[in-house]
Amino acid sequence: QVQLVESGGGLVQPGGSLRLSCVASGASGSDFSRAAVAWYRQVPGKERVLVARFRAFGGTNYADAVQGRFTISRDNAKKVIYLQMNSLKPEDTAVYYCYCLARWGQGTQVTVSS
Repeated sequence: QVQLVESGGGLVQPGGSLRLSCVASGASGSDFSRAAVAWYRQVPGKERVLVARFRAFGGTNYADAVQGRFTISRDNAKKVIYLQMNSLKPEDTAVYYCYCLARWGQGTQVTVSS
């Protein structure tokens, strides 16, 4: 059974950077490498929204709010999904979730504050 575990969240000052990681355990290498993967985020009282997506056959999509600041990447050999977040803003504060193979991770809190 596939399980996703995120890490890398924390408290950072505005303008800072964080890199989130999401490890997919229990997935075969071929399933993972073919899968679309994504990062979402959610703030209390609001819906979970897409931040960045790596499509199954290549190519990426980003939310307008993070375009040019965030980068999604993947390491198929290690079965890891990354989200590099630069020039962070207070409005980026949220719980970040990875999504892959119809599974969600448990979420990792990102707080951007001075």
